[in-house]
Amino acid sequence: MEVFSFIFGICIGSFLNVLIIKLPKNESIFTKTRSKCPSCNHTILWYHNIPLFSYLFLKAHCAYCGVKISFQYFLVELLSGIITLLLFLKLGLNLEFVFVMILSYVLIVLSFIDLKYKAVPDYLLLVALILSFFATNFSMTEAFYNAFLFSGAVVLLNFVITFYIQNIKSKLLKDESLKTQEALGEGDIPIIAMIGVILGDAGVFAIFLAAFFAIIPAIYSNIIKKDIQTPFIPYLVLGFYTEYFFNLKTFIKVFF
Repeated sequence: MEVFSFIFGICIGSFLNVLIIKLPKNESIFTKTRSKCPSCNHTILWYHNIPLFSYLFLKAHCAYCGVKISFQYFLVELLSGIITLLLFLKLGLNLEFVFVMILSYVLIVLSFIDLKYKAVPDYLLLVALILSFFATNFSMTEAFYNAFLFSGAVVLLNFVITFYIQNIKSKLLKDESLKTQEALGEGDIPIIAMIGVILGDAGVFAIFLAAFFAIIPAIYSNIIKKDIQTPFIPYLVLGFYTEYFFNLKTFIKVFF
């Protein structure tokens, strides 16, 4: 079952790649046409489209035109397989596993869309938030309480930090572009609410980890790429899974 869960995950990951590409472009995902190379438009044969293995076998290049295949395809499939396996090991085969697994696939799609476009479809955020209420071990009352508590706290924090950036930092650095910058994007708030619904007060550790994970990429993006916007959803998701699987809250309490 462990092997099957991993294989199932990487197969779903192949479909998630389609969603990541097509959803931001508002293209239909229900088409009868077979996959084609985006460069030479050649139809991809089934044995060139096996999750993980085809990427390695083809050495990350199209079999027909030789154009490099994005590492995203391999990474999404691998992550989907690993997360599905870890969820199965943690939860077993039950209804909670199904809901958390589907939520995980939505989070993967959101993360990679955010990385590429720095914006995500609102309906995917809503789907993730709704799924979290089915995937939590808390009662519905506690889940709603945690969702409002986390999202409300983040809205307040966002207001304070944004005020600092736009009114103080922009003047200190004499950077006019900072006057319109916001600390957090609107898409971050539903994900943070989702973290609260699933993890409860342990979600604080997940958000702290997310901020920690984002520090180096943010510095690199700001200094090297001269880009002041850092997509935060991928790091929120990474922080969420770090806490979800390793339960750092319990580990830290042992020492404090």
